[in-house]
Amino acid sequence: QVQLVESGGGLVQAGGSLRLSCTASGRTVSTYIMAWFRQAPGKERELVARISLGGITYYADSVKGRFTISRDSAKNQVYLQMNSLKPEDTAVYSCAVKSPPFLSTSYDYWGQGTQVTISS
Repeated sequence: QVQLVESGGGLVQAGGSLRLSCTASGRTVSTYIMAWFRQAPGKERELVARISLGGITYYADSVKGRFTISRDSAKNQVYLQMNSLKPEDTAVYSCAVKSPPFLSTSYDYWGQGTQVTISS
């Protein structure tokens, strides 16, 4: 079992920045795909960014150039640096991990989420 705990959410003004952190425990996730999802009220959950073991990243079009995902395998952590935040970025952000051999499209473990609110 893997437990994921997010931190770093909060309330900031549009144009500001936040850095989210997600710490995994229970098992090393150094070989896992790690990702950040978000869900705004009334909307479906969407993949924001993911990072592979080799550091290959993917970003949703809506966050490209503003968000950066990174990981520290030694610390069992994944981060999401969010810059130039917009009110439409307001959502609950959750981290998730997918274990190898990555045969499924679903993620195996999820955190509880952290609220990010951007004021205009």
